[in-house]
Amino acid sequence: MLLWTIALLALAAALLALSVARRLARRLDALNQSYWELRYDYTRLRSQVSRLDPEETRDPEPVQPASSVPGASTVSFVPLSSIRKKDS
Repeated sequence: MLLWTIALLALAAALLALSVARRLARRLDALNQSYWELRYDYTRLRSQVSRLDPEETRDPEPVQPASSVPGASTVSFVPLSSIRKKDS
């Protein structure tokens, strides 16, 4: 009789776990759907704004390379072997 009770409790726990897993799967699916709808709306609105004001999306001044900026360092690569670790 004890074995039947344990088996029924295990079956009830398994059914409860299955129910919870299905509910979470539905919630995850709804959340995923909402995310993609939001991404679609964001992209659509961003394209509408860029059509309304195309000057705002352009950079006012192009970025210059680091070599043409005055006072920029001429060293572009420092090997790790040249960096000495501090002795503790």
